[in-house]
Amino acid sequence: MKHLQSDLWHHLTEEDVFNTINSDRLSGLSHNEVQERLRLFGPNTISGQASISPLKRLLLQFHNPLIYILLFATAVTLFLGEYVDSGVIFGVVLINAAIGFVQESKAEEAINSLKGMLSSTATVLRDGEKQTIPASDVVPGDIVFLASGDKVPADMRIFDCRDLQIDESTLTGESVSATKSRTTLGKETVLADRENMAFAGTLVTYGGGKGVITATGDHTETGKIADMIAQATSIDTPLTRKIHQFSKLLLWVILALAGVTFGVGLLYGLEASETFMAAVALAVAAIPEGLPAVVTITLAIGVQRMAKRNAIIRTLSAVETLGSTTVICSDKTGTLTENQMTVQKIFSGGGDYTVSGTGYQPQGELSTLDGTAFQLSDNLALTHCLRAGLVSNDSKLIEKEKRWTVQGDPTEGSLIACAFKAGLDLKTCENAFPRIDTIPFESDRQYMATLHEDQECNRLYLKGSVEQVMARCKTMMDADGQLQPLNTEIITDHINSFAAAGLRVLAFAMEELPKDETSLDAFNQREPNQALIFLGLQAMIDPPRQEAIHAVATCHKAGINVKMITGDHALTAKAIATKIGIIRDSNSNGQVVLTGKELSEMSDHKLLECAETVSVFARVAPEQKLKLVTALQAKGHVVAMTGDGVNDAPALKQADIGIAMGISGTEVSKEASDMVLTDDNFSSIEAAVEEGRNVFDNLLKFITWILPTNLGQGLVIMVAILFGVTLPVLPVQALWLNMTTAVFLGLMLAFEPKEPGIMQRIPRSPDAPLLSIEIIYRIFSVSTLLLIGAFGLFKWSQSMGASIEESRTLAVTLFVIVQSFFLLNCRSMTQSIFTTPMSSNLWIWGGISAMLISQLLFIYTPLMNTLFQSAPLSLNQWLLMLAYGACVLCLVEVEKAFWRKRTLKTSSECVK
Repeated sequence: MKHLQSDLWHHLTEEDVFNTINSDRLSGLSHNEVQERLRLFGPNTISGQASISPLKRLLLQFHNPLIYILLFATAVTLFLGEYVDSGVIFGVVLINAAIGFVQESKAEEAINSLKGMLSSTATVLRDGEKQTIPASDVVPGDIVFLASGDKVPADMRIFDCRDLQIDESTLTGESVSATKSRTTLGKETVLADRENMAFAGTLVTYGGGKGVITATGDHTETGKIADMIAQATSIDTPLTRKIHQFSKLLLWVILALAGVTFGVGLLYGLEASETFMAAVALAVAAIPEGLPAVVTITLAIGVQRMAKRNAIIRTLSAVETLGSTTVICSDKTGTLTENQMTVQKIFSGGGDYTVSGTGYQPQGELSTLDGTAFQLSDNLALTHCLRAGLVSNDSKLIEKEKRWTVQGDPTEGSLIACAFKAGLDLKTCENAFPRIDTIPFESDRQYMATLHEDQECNRLYLKGSVEQVMARCKTMMDADGQLQPLNTEIITDHINSFAAAGLRVLAFAMEELPKDETSLDAFNQREPNQALIFLGLQAMIDPPRQEAIHAVATCHKAGINVKMITGDHALTAKAIATKIGIIRDSNSNGQVVLTGKELSEMSDHKLLECAETVSVFARVAPEQKLKLVTALQAKGHVVAMTGDGVNDAPALKQADIGIAMGISGTEVSKEASDMVLTDDNFSSIEAAVEEGRNVFDNLLKFITWILPTNLGQGLVIMVAILFGVTLPVLPVQALWLNMTTAVFLGLMLAFEPKEPGIMQRIPRSPDAPLLSIEIIYRIFSVSTLLLIGAFGLFKWSQSMGASIEESRTLAVTLFVIVQSFFLLNCRSMTQSIFTTPMSSNLWIWGGISAMLISQLLFIYTPLMNTLFQSAPLSLNQWLLMLAYGACVLCLVEVEKAFWRKRTLKTSSECVK
């Protein structure tokens, strides 16, 4: 026997299910059959991925062009006998490798978390006896008993149920527990609508039942999600892609310059060893040793800032990725909504009422549509309607750690909260109207009825689906308590109006019975010939988070498209998306909602098109979420995916950045994500995007600042070779420059605050090069200025009779001075330094001071003179270097003004 294709179990009749699975509903499996099936199918556990050995994972961290450059620098400095410098550079390499090593294996961790989704024990029927066994021993064909509070141990077809309701939100995304039945369903029924199935890892919230196991372990729906997580491709972030491309280019440029230097030296007749050392000096000078370390530290600072804004970053590069995000795909339940059903509209006694407040917290009030004040006693029908929702109810509201939750059914919880808001008290009502008998809710009945003792009579309250309740009503109560003929037209109009807004509607009715009627047996016997009194309608929804509305609007202003991808119903999803602003007037004329069924019938080409144009995807399966994220990435988008359920995990891993919910999120979704929101608040994503953009800005500022130093040093050495003169900068001095300036000066740019209008910019194109034409021009112009200044001062100092050590110290210190002035230019890539507040980043001034102190030690202490072959400088030499640095600052500001004017002119022409 083999596992039958899982999408057929719900379609087969019960008889065909048992025949196919070869099991007996009365006695279950025998001991021998169980052992054979355990051997055939294996234990009911989810397999992990084949792990990469720790050594291989560590070695893979060195597989990067930038790391090749640093390893080359390590080898060169070691060859030169500069053991301290060699150790420092290699230390940078090891730090970066360690960070990457720790961040690996997210998929493996996520799959391991899925194992915890399965229950630890299960109650089964074997050899005709009821037994409790480890859930890992469950096999296909086992008969399993389900009761309230149980975790479903494996996928099963239900063949017996009594008011069975199962919370499947982690798998399907639906906030309301699914009511189960024995109905045979159509072949095309989507996962969330398979009411005759129960799935591994879901929770029984009400009632009980029995089912026959159809799939275990990796073959369950949860197991399939684990497989999708394993197969989801790890996506490089925009930054890592650009740094990788930039590093490869830099590697070849440095090798080419070193090769040219070596070749020119040989042509000039210099000794091969001397020429080789010159080429080595050029390579060491041109390598930005501090780049990986500063990139890592800058991202880490972003992580720290985000932690203060309720977002925990699990992957460093996720900070920058958010800044490049072009599309946010959000789950609905618990992400954009409260994940707490809330009554919002009531129709009762001929009056319409709105209910304020959200969730289960009993804070809010009832008011008329026009805001007119009223007393609950003014509408007797409304009083009965609210009381029916309160006492004909088996759930409870519990306050725990200042958070209200429901124990039982979410819909019943919303009715309790609504009654509390109207001023009703549960204990008072239970004492005044004690319950005598109950007809529990059943899927085939679609209502719940309770009988209560009153002073003059016994009162029956009934709540349920509008179809079932209205079919049993002949009259309706008005506000004064008088009975009127049932007005089906006005009730239907209200039902349609509520449904169009995505609200779930329950109807309420009552009947007064004689005091001697203390059982609901007579009520059951006279079905369906009943004459109940219609009390009203309560309409509820899982409401949108108010802060999410603002966050979505801000994302749209920032050029980021927000899409809803949910397992919930299309009408509900559309209503929420409209309230939040995901569906806007600008796109309301086209198709804005697609269902999973429609997606499954689409061609790949059509899917690519719809993924980009449609705003809401409802009733989608986990694999379809994954396909949508992949389709958006295929269209060139940087995709952020939010979610909290097991069903979201594959898409979270596939996305450029996965964002999990910290409070309501499952461990599976957290392990598959790059970022976790500690407050489950979509608005925190807005803060994350803003912070991500700032991190990218600051990294770009650092790269723009550091490259002229390395290029300038390389040019100085290359020109020296071309003219056959002594090297102005030694390799060990180049290392000093690169490491100290990167830490003391360049790193300070990581603390730059956000520039004005950062969230009014469109997202940076994923295909855009790391360096724009403007930045490349600035890098080469500053490099040229460094070449002129350093080489010029070196030759001038030589002509004035200074020692070679003093001349080289002068050249090295000029680099420090110009870099300090250029650091001020780089605080903004476009705005003038004179409009940037000098006090907005005090770290800049601290860094310049620290660099100045370090350079003074380099120049004036004997130990440093010995180590780096430096020499003291005079006051006049300092004044000359400071003047040159100020000139560089002014020239860069002139160049920035030119680009601002050009950009403004281009924008004006585009407007025309």
